[in-house]
Amino acid sequence: MAGAGRRSDPGLDTGGAATDSLDEGVNSQIFNLAAEVAESSNDKIPTLLLKLKEILNGPPLGSKELQKLKEDIYYYDLIQYCVLVLRQDYNNIPGSWSTAVELAEIVSTACVDLDPKEDAEEFYDKVLPSAADNLMLLARRLQARFLKAVEDNSKQDFLYYFHNVTNSLSWLLGGHIQLIQHVFQSDHLLQLLLTDDIETGAIMVSVLLGILQVNRTVLFSVEEKNIRIILDELIYKLFATSNPVIGSTSIKVMLLIVESHPPTLKILCTSYKGLRSLLSKQWTGRGFDKELSQLLDLLYAGSTQGVSQQKFYRAACLIQAAWRAYQTRKRVKNLPKVVTTLQRSFRAKREKEMQRLEKMREEEELKRQLQLRRHRALREFRQRQLSLLEIVPASEMDKYLQEERAQSALLIQKVWFGHRQRKAFNKQKQALKEFRAAVTIQRAVLKFLNKRRNLRSCITPWQGPKGLTDTQRLELRAKVDAHVKLHPVSQESKERTNERHSHAQEMLGQYLMRRNLERKSEQRQEALLAQINTDIELLMNAPGLKAATKEDTAVFSSRSVPVAARARQSHNTMLQFTRGPWWKKLGDEFQDPEMIYTQDLDFDLVL
Repeated sequence: MAGAGRRSDPGLDTGGAATDSLDEGVNSQIFNLAAEVAESSNDKIPTLLLKLKEILNGPPLGSKELQKLKEDIYYYDLIQYCVLVLRQDYNNIPGSWSTAVELAEIVSTACVDLDPKEDAEEFYDKVLPSAADNLMLLARRLQARFLKAVEDNSKQDFLYYFHNVTNSLSWLLGGHIQLIQHVFQSDHLLQLLLTDDIETGAIMVSVLLGILQVNRTVLFSVEEKNIRIILDELIYKLFATSNPVIGSTSIKVMLLIVESHPPTLKILCTSYKGLRSLLSKQWTGRGFDKELSQLLDLLYAGSTQGVSQQKFYRAACLIQAAWRAYQTRKRVKNLPKVVTTLQRSFRAKREKEMQRLEKMREEEELKRQLQLRRHRALREFRQRQLSLLEIVPASEMDKYLQEERAQSALLIQKVWFGHRQRKAFNKQKQALKEFRAAVTIQRAVLKFLNKRRNLRSCITPWQGPKGLTDTQRLELRAKVDAHVKLHPVSQESKERTNERHSHAQEMLGQYLMRRNLERKSEQRQEALLAQINTDIELLMNAPGLKAATKEDTAVFSSRSVPVAARARQSHNTMLQFTRGPWWKKLGDEFQDPEMIYTQDLDFDLVL
């Protein structure tokens, strides 16, 4: 039985013990569960271990009861059972892979904040590394099944399972920081990163970022080979995809690696010479320019100390460039303008051409290096796969190869069908554009006709209500009397009525005061928004500093002048719209002057 060598049977010592304690009740549940697991077959053990989730959710977080409960689970070897069953194939187990995901959550929850007093060396040296390896192995299996899945529902399920398992791994590493070194030296982590899928790749890069944020000093104990493989994969993901999530996370990981491990910066500067120009060209303006600029500054300076020196150097260069430009303009002021323009344009064109050729050479070299390193890593991975295939029996080899060929054929067909559909769609773009234009014109005409029809229907003469006959009055009176008899009105006292009336008056007064305050706030917001829009339009239409006059400055120094300028601009816009061609005003007879787009006006009106 599990735990027989660690702890004696708790059910034997019952004399003189309190039976109403919650801790003893939980211990009895753990003991019974350990007994069931020890006596059950291998296919029933995973479903039995799911009972640990309900047991762990009982005590509050951070309490001594939960700590005692985790120690009892460890002493009865239930954590070891959970770690071992993670390696099983869950296709034939009840609950399928969702059972494995729940077991992974149980392992991470039970191991975090657990500090056993007995057999602590075995827990830290064997149990925790084995748990991390099995979680990564489970994540690899889920990743492989996600890539092989064809139906959308199954792909979403496997992606959800993969995300939960990686979260469990991150939770475990956050609770035991010493495990991070073991994870970085494991081949499972590198194989999880080596993927072309965008969704699983983004999840793994996020996991890598979380691990480095927990323990930055772990890179000093990792081999340089593993660091190079991680850098190769991150740089490949940066230039193989345009996904902003992968780009942002990869750049943050590279920045964190460079800041916490200075030798990595030297590797980037020597092995990836065209990295800085490609990063600034492809990822600038994507929403994470702060981290990108920091990484580019580090790559340009070559060291963390050189960043501050580089800033002073750039400031000095800027001052020197401004002074030299002033001196140069002063010297060539009397030269013929045509010759100066030709010389400047020729030199700029020649410099741009040289820079373009240099960038092309750097890009070609970087792509070639990345491709070679990626092929080398994939070759090593496939060699390990071939070594694993040697273990497969010869009778099942044909079946395995046939499945691989079927998956390859399916992938080729999928790529070809996508290419053919995209090609057909490009041919139909012009027809689709014409169809949309026709729909827009039809919608405008129908809107115009509907407005005219509504205006005509609104001018119908007034017709008063028809009077009731004596018979109809009698019938209506009878119905009213019958309704009053069926629904009698409850009699209330005068004091109750006055109380309700005063309460209603009070609520009405509160509502009116609140509505008045809200209206004043909305009016202030609308006035402030109109003032901001007027200032923005005046700034956009303002002349340059060289062409500015005193009248232009007076527009921004007075509060009444911008309002008058805005009114004049709105008036001119309305006049331009009314004098424009008829087809631009189709269906817009009652349009607000503020909603007229100035880009639709192709002539100017001067008042």
